Amino acid sequence: MSTLVTHIGELLTQDGDGTVLRDAAVVLEGERISWIGPATNAPPADEAYDAGGRAALPGWVDSHTHLVFAGDRTAEFEARMAGEAYAAGGIAVTVEATRAATDYDLTRLLLARVAEAAAGGTTYLETKTGYGLDVGHEARSARLAAGVVDEVTYLGAHLVPGGWDPEEYTDLVCGPMLDAVRPYVRWADVFCETGAFTTEQSRRVLAACAAAGLGLRVHGNQLGPGDGMALAVEFGAASVDHVNHVSDGDIDALAGTWDGSGTVPGTVATCLPACDLSTRQPFPPARRLLAAGVPLALASNCNPGTSFTSSMAFCVATAVLQMGLTVHEAVRAATYGGALALRRATGDDADGRRAVGSLAVGHRADLQVLDAPSATHLAYRPGMPLVRAVWRAGMRVR
Repeated sequence: MSTLVTHIGELLTQDGDGTVLRDAAVVLEGERISWIGPATNAPPADEAYDAGGRAALPGWVDSHTHLVFAGDRTAEFEARMAGEAYAAGGIAVTVEATRAATDYDLTRLLLARVAEAAAGGTTYLETKTGYGLDVGHEARSARLAAGVVDEVTYLGAHLVPGGWDPEEYTDLVCGPMLDAVRPYVRWADVFCETGAFTTEQSRRVLAACAAAGLGLRVHGNQLGPGDGMALAVEFGAASVDHVNHVSDGDIDALAGTWDGSGTVPGTVATCLPACDLSTRQPFPPARRLLAAGVPLALASNCNPGTSFTSSMAFCVATAVLQMGLTVHEAVRAATYGGALALRRATGDDADGRRAVGSLAVGHRADLQVLDAPSATHLAYRPGMPLVRAVWRAGMRVR
């Protein structure tokens, strides 16, 4: 089946320099985009959708989530809003609830969260393990996630569980636990932060996961200055996430991973603004990062403790209103930037997956139509339900 989406008032392709087309059309054929151009020149298709002058853009690429969990941390949120500082230890509450949940319950919860994200325009999703924190439960989380989302990340190094010696637990993460999750994951991550994993422990985790053939990501510089960004550069990580407390040296090192050609991927700075609102951390220095030539991604960080939302539109609005990005910069970070952070922005990989995060012939047919004449309304009307239609891999999901 082919679908012609026509009479698009504003089409943000995010391909190349992020072309904006007026009175445009897109043909979705199977799972791929087969044509883009002026609506007056559009070829015939099996069916048509009239956008009626509305804006269209790629589906959101959410490159950082924690969706495999059970339980609730409302009390922690209320305490934080009353002035208590955020600490990584709250993760243990979710670990207990997640371990107690059945496979059926975890899968049901995961499917519901993915459906919510799709209804909000998200068409490509990463999620992490990290609420099992023993061999069996981490492997289970990875297996369940692999059947539902696009990209799975191993995050056994999320927190040292109670009763464990940190060095012995790091050994477990680098050995038996890594072996158990390896069949289900493409990425590995580590929470390099005070209260979580030290620099040396994080270095051990990253080295072991790289040796196992996994791509790398790093939670870094969220709660204060630290070595997370430096480790991401040292290991050639695809992304370093949070980046709230950043020095000029950190930015220079991150910028140095990009050669300017666009063909050699460096380390993306992934910003998580919904989390920053909840934890009351300073926002990442987005303008300084962009000025240095560091590509940005925006992601939801959907999790039960610090960012229980999958709304990428909310993240875009927050990035514009609080972080100083323009609407087009924020949209690009939430689409093409997320694809860069997952190394899915260009071409077909060996596994045959098509490029996401931008609209071009041959790319995956991920498209959303807004109930608005321009993408500016995402920030101009923050919090409003502006998603009118969504296609994921050519299939309409809203």
